[in-house]
Amino acid sequence: MDYNTQRSKLIFPEYGRHIHKMVDYCKHIPDKDERTRNAYAIVALMGSMHPHLRDVPEFNHKLWNHLAILSDFELDIEWPFELPKSKELVKYPEMLEYSDNKIGLRHYGKNIEKMLVKINDVENEDERNALITQIANHMKKLFFTWKKEHVDDKVIFNDIVKLTRGALSVPEGVVLQEGFDMYANVHQYQSGRQKKKKPYKKK
Repeated sequence: MDYNTQRSKLIFPEYGRHIHKMVDYCKHIPDKDERTRNAYAIVALMGSMHPHLRDVPEFNHKLWNHLAILSDFELDIEWPFELPKSKELVKYPEMLEYSDNKIGLRHYGKNIEKMLVKINDVENEDERNALITQIANHMKKLFFTWKKEHVDDKVIFNDIVKLTRGALSVPEGVVLQEGFDMYANVHQYQSGRQKKKKPYKKK
């Protein structure tokens, strides 16, 4: 038995194996004019598979390009269009540039580090302390979202010193908001909504 798995791989499976065999036969025709006539017949047969696009110039050009690819660019005929280069068909996309910047504490994210760097440029001391306090509160919420447990304010304060390498510190006497209470209220609200749902009754 002759199975498809034992045959050569089809370049364009949508055209079928018969079109591939016709192109191989056309390549070995000794007369160039005869090869050209056969090539036109093959392209017409390929276009008949899409009759609504057969007469569109762009689609016709595409069919000739497919014929060139099927023949591995070895078909010597009078081509009606300029052929694409084989190297252009195997053109790989350019490599993306990834950032090499490492994040000190991933659960806070890179934006927190950037904001702390910008705060260091603020000259007004009161404004700088207010910004540090706001970011510290936000960091506590992020920490709680990541670990889902209460965190001491000293941990957040030490993390700010660590991220800024000692350039910034939280002002004395600052007490951060409790993220745990906020989470408890949200959880209580969601569970209350679930209890209020009425059971489904069949009519």
